[in-house]
Amino acid sequence: MARITASVYTSHVPAIGAALDLGKTQEPYWQPVFKGYDFSKQWMKQNKPDVIFLVFNDHATAFSLDMIPTFAIGTAAEYQPADEGWGPRPVPKVTGHPDLASHIAQSVIQQDFDLTIVNKMDVDHGLTVPLSLMCGEQDPVKGAWPCPVIPFAVNVVQYPVPSGQRCYNLGKAIRKAVETYDEDLNVQIWGTGGMSHQLQGPRAGLINKTFDNAFLDRLIADPDGLARVPHIDYVREAGSEGIELVMWLIARGAMADVAGGKPPKVAHRFYHVPASNTAVGHLILENN
Repeated sequence: MARITASVYTSHVPAIGAALDLGKTQEPYWQPVFKGYDFSKQWMKQNKPDVIFLVFNDHATAFSLDMIPTFAIGTAAEYQPADEGWGPRPVPKVTGHPDLASHIAQSVIQQDFDLTIVNKMDVDHGLTVPLSLMCGEQDPVKGAWPCPVIPFAVNVVQYPVPSGQRCYNLGKAIRKAVETYDEDLNVQIWGTGGMSHQLQGPRAGLINKTFDNAFLDRLIADPDGLARVPHIDYVREAGSEGIELVMWLIARGAMADVAGGKPPKVAHRFYHVPASNTAVGHLILENN
């Protein structure tokens, strides 16, 4: 059967993608950010998955404010980098895994979660920046990401957004779905977005280091309690865009210890501010 072996958590700041694409990674401002992913790129080479299930949020490229699904799973064979207003990122297309994606959709819907099935969409920085950070820079024409990716988009843009508890429970359902897939596959699940940041209003530029690090602590050791944190706490403590952190709970809910297994191993933890007026958080957990 297929199995989830690890979960990866990372911010997906668009300016990180721009810094990569414009060759600015060694500039003094950006160097500390990218140094935090040196371990991760080596870890990826040593722990290459067969499939990545990547949780992210679309930024009005695949979905507009006219229609935003709460949870949308990509079942296509491939996905092109989106043009977000300044041209698509110079990265390879993303290869999907239609068979596993369709199986997960079937299983999760039968577990009473409503998913939108997406057979065609472009993917923006929410998905491609994490791939670049974890896999390194790739030639946009001749290069390729190391494995197929299943995009899973979550609405954290337009209220009402799903609760942390709903996301956590969804992660449990995804794990069950993966484990009932017949093919022997090594699957990683990634939760992206966050950490604390606010892009508009009187609190624009807000970063809360205390909240962010407490969130990482609880994500590791107390995911059940963290799942019960209400939306207003995220908005108050982490800014209006800090609500993206509920997506990390989907990945955490898919880990083995949630079903009574051993606590996960912390392979890597990193936190840095600022990066384009945003806190960058990163964590790799391995199932024992």
